[in-house]
Amino acid sequence: MRFIKPKFWDLKKPNFFALALFPFSILFNFFSLFNLKKKIKREKILTICVGNIYIGGTGKTSLAIALKKALEKEGKKVCFIKKFYNNQIDEQKLLIQNGKTFIEKKRVDSLDKAISHGYEIAIFDDGLQDSSIDYNQKLVCFNKLNWIGNGLIIPSGPLRENIKSLRKYNNIFLNGNDEKIDNIINEIKNISEDINIFEAKYEPTNLEKFDESEKYLAFSGIGNHQTFVNMLKNNKLKVIKDIEFPDHYNYRVEDIDQIISKSKALGTKIITTEKDFVKLDKSKKDQINYIKIDLVVQDLNRIIKKLI
Repeated sequence: MRFIKPKFWDLKKPNFFALALFPFSILFNFFSLFNLKKKIKREKILTICVGNIYIGGTGKTSLAIALKKALEKEGKKVCFIKKFYNNQIDEQKLLIQNGKTFIEKKRVDSLDKAISHGYEIAIFDDGLQDSSIDYNQKLVCFNKLNWIGNGLIIPSGPLRENIKSLRKYNNIFLNGNDEKIDNIINEIKNISEDINIFEAKYEPTNLEKFDESEKYLAFSGIGNHQTFVNMLKNNKLKVIKDIEFPDHYNYRVEDIDQIISKSKALGTKIITTEKDFVKLDKSKKDQINYIKIDLVVQDLNRIIKKLI
């Protein structure tokens, strides 16, 4: 889905636009209750779904990659599964760079291929609302900065499910920078005391390539642009201009030419995410830097023991 989130989605309280769309949210929630299929379970493989109920920008792909690395250290044979969407080539490429990835139009077809290749664990990037698969483990990601936005369901707000649905999920990951999360934890515990809450932080791994004395223009087409910009600033990079594109945006040559032109006018260097960089035209890549980011998860060993 390519979109820039409506600003009213992340207001603390619903505004006029959110309330006007509320009847459509009721319909969305009503029809989703009937989108039930016979659940498929495969006994020969452990399935872990990394998903969200807040649409976009919650760190699913980053968490999937972090979990795969940790599970492989335990000697497990792990693969990724990603449903094919022609507008999500960026995430598909990023997963492929980090390991064997099965990409089919139906997730169950990818799962069967993973089994035939002898994989012990399949990590699904997205698919929490896919009721056709009976996952062994379900992990729900949130961005610390946005949390649940105005708390309403699409299109009144950014949620795919009512926040009370967290009762059916045992493990929640709060991903971001150094934002305070005490209030979020209290809200989750008010829904269910049994939910395990984990915290993770985005950390750049190639900072040595960047000069703190330089000025930067930052751009991205990801689900949470502001978290990316805040991370750069938290690591002492001087971002004097940032440009946000829709999530999963496919850059045209003209877009990059305009960015380069603005950068020259401002006297800056250009920086973007690895996820955006993989989509750029080869002829423009030498003028743009990307920052490589890992999601560092607290208590990772405890999480891995729970999963396996």
